Formats: sequence, C-alpha cells, structure tokens
Amino acid sequence: MAGAQNVSNLNANDASGGNGGAGRAVFGYPSFVRYLGARSLTVVALQMQSVAVGWQVYEITHSPLALGLTGLAQFLPGILLFLVSGHAADRIARRKLMMACFGAFAICSGSLLYVSRGELNSVRPIYAILVALGVARAFSGPATRALVPLLVPTDQFASAVAWEASLVQTGTVMGPAAGGLLYALFRGPAVVYATAMATAIVAIAFAAGIKARGPLASRDVNMRSVLTGLRYIWRQKVILGSVSLDLFAVLLGGAVALLPVFASDILRTGPWGLGLLRAAPGAGAAAMAVLLAHRPLRRRAGAAMLWCVAGFGAFTVVFGVSRSFALSLMALLLVGASDMVSVVTRGTLVQLSTPDEMRGRVNAVEMMFIGASNELGGFESGITAQWFGTVPAVVLGGLGALVVTALWAWRFPELRKAATPTALPQQHTQQRGALGASDDGDTEMAER
Repeated sequence: MAGAQNVSNLNANDASGGNGGAGRAVFGYPSFVRYLGARSLTVVALQMQSVAVGWQVYEITHSPLALGLTGLAQFLPGILLFLVSGHAADRIARRKLMMACFGAFAICSGSLLYVSRGELNSVRPIYAILVALGVARAFSGPATRALVPLLVPTDQFASAVAWEASLVQTGTVMGPAAGGLLYALFRGPAVVYATAMATAIVAIAFAAGIKARGPLASRDVNMRSVLTGLRYIWRQKVILGSVSLDLFAVLLGGAVALLPVFASDILRTGPWGLGLLRAAPGAGAAAMAVLLAHRPLRRRAGAAMLWCVAGFGAFTVVFGVSRSFALSLMALLLVGASDMVSVVTRGTLVQLSTPDEMRGRVNAVEMMFIGASNELGGFESGITAQWFGTVPAVVLGGLGALVVTALWAWRFPELRKAATPTALPQQHTQQRGALGASDDGDTEMAER
C-alpha cells in the first residue's frame, strides 16, 4: 500500500538509530519518542487526578454509587461524540488535535483546583468538570491512537504498541501512587490538581515536536463516511471479537471504581493505600508490556488473548474475596498483566488491519468500546455495589468476565485462531469504495 510505503520512508529518514536491537529499534524514531513522552505525561496527570477525584468524592458522599457516577460522567461524552470525534481525527491534523485535547486536560485540572480551593460540600461541580474532561478524551483517543502508525514503519508497529503500552502503564503506576501520596501529605486534592495541570502543559511541549506524514484523507463529510468505522469493524470479525470481548469482560470485571471503598472500609488503608491499589494493575501491565515488546505474540495471539482475559476475571475474584493488603496488591498486579495481553493484541490487530484514511473513525469506535468498559464499568460497579454490597459486586463481576470469555471463544472462532498481522493488507485500497470512503483517489501527503 502506498501509504504504508510513505510512512516507512518518512520514518527511515527521521530515524537516528533505527537499527538497534529488535525490541528497542522504535526508539530510533524521534517523533515516536516525543509521542511516548507526551502520552506518558498525560496518563500520569489523569491518573493522579483520578485518585484525588475518587477520594474527594467518597469523602463528600460516602457512596459507592457516587463513585460510579464519576465514570459515567466521563463516559457519556465519548459515546455521544464518537462519530464526530473519529471523523475529526481523519479530517484534522492529528498532532494539532492531540495538542488541543492536552490543553483541555490542563484546563480541567485547573478547574478542579479552583472548585476545591475551599471546603466543597457538593460533588456537582466535580461532575460538571468530569463531563468536560470526557469531551476532551473523546477527541484525544482517536487522534492519538491513529497517529502512531504514521510514526514507525509497519514491521516495527507491534513493538511500538507494546512499548507505548509499557510506558503508559508505567504512568498508571506513577500517577496513582503520586496522587495518593500528595493527597495524604497535603491533606487535600489541591496540590494533586495543580501538579496534574502542570504535567499536562509539559505534555503539550512534547507533542509540539512530533512530525508525522500520511495520506491526506478526503474532505467530504456525509453520514455514509461518518459511519464507515462502524461498518468496517462489523465486517472484520477478528476486530469485532477483540474489541467487544474487552467491552464486556472489563465492563463486568472492572473493580477500579470501587477501590476507594476497599481502601477505606475493607482493607482499612488511607489515601496512600488507595494510591498503591490503583498503581498495582498498571505495574503488572507495564511488566507484561515490556515482555511483549521483546517477545511479541505472533502465532495464536487470539488464543493467548482469550486465556489472559479469563485470567483477568479469575484474579478479579481473588481480589474481591481478599482481606489481606498484600494479597490484594498481588491480585491486582496479575489483573493488570492479564489485561495487557488483550490491550496489545487488540491494538495491533486494529491498527494494522485498518487503512489510514479511516483509522480515526475505526479508533473512535474502539475508544467507545474501551470507554464503555472502563467508565461505564465503573458506573455498573457502583450500582451493583449499592444493590448487593461491594465484595459481592466484584466477585460476581469477575465470574461474569469468565463467562463472557467462554462465550466469545465459541462465538468468534476467527479470534480464537487469529495471529498478529505483520503488514498492511493490500486489499484495503480496494475496500474503500465498499466501505463508503471517498473514491477521488487523492494520495497527497499532508501534516498530521
């Protein structure tokens, strides 16, 4: 495919050391390194902020349902805007769109700092800011994910996905730990929000140095082109199976939203304990991502993904029944490690199986699935904890993830047999007309 060749040529010229070790060759591409820096910093900012928001909301309300609503507030904009945000990622320079979203992250952190400057007795201002944050995340996700294939050659992409996941998960370790520590040291969320705002600003500086080129998408805007991502995923059963598996498994099995309850009422630790609990899945995921960067899954990647999602559910059950802080940390470490296999496999399948001209829209659909599993999953956890209690909610969720994995292994045999793609298929160009993309043949190269 011409687009893939152009990307490879660009990155070969941009690289200053692309001939290093197989697992570390992607670090020879300066724009990809800058991208990693920007992504990692925003993850740190959002994660430390999430810990502060969770603890602050629970201190005000003492309600698991209120914690679940924090996830719903961030998820709803994503599901309402996913068609628009995906189209924007295919029509607006992705680097510029990403920088604008990072600026919005900083503004949201500053707004949380402002409303928390005195004693806050209502969570409504927090929810309003979280909705705005959800809007920014709805546009950020497709733009950032669709940018990566334009920064490294196709044969390095699986390694790039794993390294990105590793550094992002390192951010999910550092962010919650730093957020919990700062909250405890300064007896409140103000310093956490100020730090998150400053970190997001630094991320903008990293993103400003990214240079990427790719095929210029057509400028036509109609409902058919907007819905292209949905149609494409529906026809690609391996992609449909992988993203929907993540949706339902994490929707049922996610316990992150209830960690403030576990830290406060069950394990009886303070904000520092909550920070460690929030960091544990990220630590396990980061370790697994480094392993996958050096030893990427090639054959039977789909089967490995299914087994690891089953492990995600089983370790969630262990966490739910644990009364030991050490055992709970270990269970969450293994939850994160298991989930990372799914993240890397799904990310590689989606990006390498999708042509660049529709990658933003496909990523928007995927991000909607991910947002549903993470944020709506938090709301689901809050509801079930309100009905059945915190521990039964987590245990039943883990068991539900196991059931979903078994059903998907039966329903999607293509996923069970899938291997990791090693190149962009040539038939993508031929599929454009069938999928509703523009047929004007425009292959002009433009800044992303």
